Amino acid sequence: MMTDLAGKVAVVTGASSGLGAHFSRMLATRGAHVVVAARRVVALDELCHEIAQAGGAAQAVELDVSDADSVAAAVASLGRCPDIIINNAGVSDARPALDIEPGDWDRVLDTNLRGVFLVAQAAARQMKGEGKGGSIVNVASILGHRVAGGVASYAASKAGVVRLTEALALEWARYGIRVNALCPGYIRTDLNQDFFETDAGMALVKRIPQRRLGRPEELDGALLLLASDAGSYITGASLVVDGGHLVSSL
Repeated sequence: MMTDLAGKVAVVTGASSGLGAHFSRMLATRGAHVVVAARRVVALDELCHEIAQAGGAAQAVELDVSDADSVAAAVASLGRCPDIIINNAGVSDARPALDIEPGDWDRVLDTNLRGVFLVAQAAARQMKGEGKGGSIVNVASILGHRVAGGVASYAASKAGVVRLTEALALEWARYGIRVNALCPGYIRTDLNQDFFETDAGMALVKRIPQRRLGRPEELDGALLLLASDAGSYITGASLVVDGGHLVSSL
């Protein structure tokens, strides 16, 4: 019962596809009123329809997490203070560090780190103002704890999310606001499945102790723990879900 989210408002950023859409569906099945937020409104409308057809409740909000005005407008449009924030919006850029242009670096850091801060800050201001507290879950990555080649900007942004999570948890605990990071390993999605069928992708999978990719639903338990009252004494934590990848030998 502690993972029952009935009566809660949960905002999911980057909800137009992939893990964001998956998390939105899952939270709706737990009773939350889900606010799906992203730049692609058409995809959000389709997701809301799907959730409604399954008996859930959802609304779409256009949001560019890297734009402070867009974040402020989106939060103001909710009509009530959110209880749960899933900071999921993110982009990647796989190229050697020597080839990264300043604009490419900014795009990744603006979305993955600046965006997490802007959304968390806007939500926390409302939570503090209403004296109700809440839960903020920042989706980081195992690449925030350990690096790989060709993903310098992404790894730097996710490491920043991990440390930002700790800093915000420290400052906001007194207001009843919990801030935690979910750090997935390699999860199979529509966006990466072609890569994992290549020789390079299959070689990477062999380095995972469980010798397989994760499935989106295998993140559900961790996300629910951090988002719900089941995790009421957890804040400032980074919960890794990676099939043992981080503890594999170098």
